[in-house]
Amino acid sequence: MDLIFLSSFHSSITLICIVGLGVVLSGFLLSKIKQPTLIAYILIGVLIGPFGLDLLGEQETMMHIGELGIILLFFFIGMEIDLYSFIGNWRLAVFGTLGQILLSIGAMGAIGLLFGWNNTRIVVMGFVIALSSSAVIFKLLEDKKLLDKKIGQNVSSILLAQDIAIAPILILISIFGGEDTSTESILLKITGGVLIIGTILYIYIKKEISWLPFQKSIMRDHELQVFLALFFCFAGAVIAGLFGISEALGAFVGGLVMHAGKATRWIHDAIHSFRILFVAVFFIAIGAQINITFLMDNLLPLGLSLVIVFVLNHTINALILRAYNNSWKEAIFGGAMLAQIGELSFLICITAFNLDILTQYAYDFTISLISLTIGISPFWIVLTEKLSSRKQKIIA
Repeated sequence: MDLIFLSSFHSSITLICIVGLGVVLSGFLLSKIKQPTLIAYILIGVLIGPFGLDLLGEQETMMHIGELGIILLFFFIGMEIDLYSFIGNWRLAVFGTLGQILLSIGAMGAIGLLFGWNNTRIVVMGFVIALSSSAVIFKLLEDKKLLDKKIGQNVSSILLAQDIAIAPILILISIFGGEDTSTESILLKITGGVLIIGTILYIYIKKEISWLPFQKSIMRDHELQVFLALFFCFAGAVIAGLFGISEALGAFVGGLVMHAGKATRWIHDAIHSFRILFVAVFFIAIGAQINITFLMDNLLPLGLSLVIVFVLNHTINALILRAYNNSWKEAIFGGAMLAQIGELSFLICITAFNLDILTQYAYDFTISLISLTIGISPFWIVLTEKLSSRKQKIIA
C-alpha cells in the first residue's frame, strides 16, 4: 500500500515538473511572437492529456480544479470592473446577447437544412455557438489593460449577460429533450437571478459598503487576508449554486461586494497567485479534451466549421457593437474578442448528449470544435488587430 502511495506521489511530482517546465518553455516562445500564455496551457493539456502522453489520470479532477480558477477569475473581474459603466451598458448586454442567440440559431437553421438536422438540434447548436468564452476574453482584456476602456466594458457586459443566460438555456434544452423540469427548479433559478440583480443594484446605489469593522486589522495580516478573500469569493459561488445559477457569476457578485468595501488592492495581492494557478489548470484541462486522432480523422469538416464559427460570430458581434455607438475599429476588434465558442457551451453539449439530442459523433465533434476555437481565439484576435490597423492603436 505504501509503495502504491509513493509511486502515485512521485508521479504527481513528476507531472507538476513537466507542466511547470512545459509552461515556462512554451510561454517563453509564445511571448516572442506576442501570444498569450493561455495558449501554452492548452498545448500542455494536449500533450499530457488522455489523447497525448496520458499523464493526467483523473481528468475530471483536473476539470474541477480548473473550475475553481474560473470562479477566482470572475471574483477578480468583479473587484476590477466599473459597475457604473456595466449597468449603463444594460441595453447592449441584454439586446446584444439576445441578438447573438437568435442570429446564431438562424444561421444553424440554414446549415441544418443542408444536413437534415431536426429543429431541436438546430436550436441547441445555435445556443452552443452563441456563447463566447469569458475565461479567455476576461484574461485577454486584463492582459491588454482594456477592462476600463469603452470596448472592454462593452465586451464584458455581453459576456456577463451570456453567463446569466446559461440558466434559462439549460432549462429550455431540458424541456426540448423531454426531461421533466419542476416548477420549483425554475422558480429557484428565477429567485437566484432576482437576488443577484438586486445585490448589484444595491451596490450601485450605495456606492460604498462598510462591511468590515475590523478592516484595518485585516489589512496588516496577510494570512487573514487570504482566507477572508477566499471566503467572499466562494461564499458568493456557493449561494449562486444553491439557486441553480452559475457559481462563477456568484463569485463575480462577491468581487463587487469587496470592491464596494474598498478592499480591492490588498485582496488582489493576497490571492492573485491562486488565480494564476487554477486558471492555468482550467486551460490545461481544456487542452486535454482535444482528441488528436478524432481531429485528424475529421480535419476537413472541423476546419470548415472553425472558419464558419469565427466568421459568423465575428460578423454578428461586430454588427451588434457597431449598432451601439462603437466605432468600426472598436466593433471589429470586439467582434474578434467574441468570435470563439465559450466554456459554458460544454455544459450545453453534455446536457444535450445526455438527453439524446446529440449523437456520440455530434458530441465529440462539438467538444473538439469548442476546444479548438478557445485555443485558436488569441491568434484570431491578434490577426484582426494587425489587419485592422498596422500603425494605429485600435483603442484610443
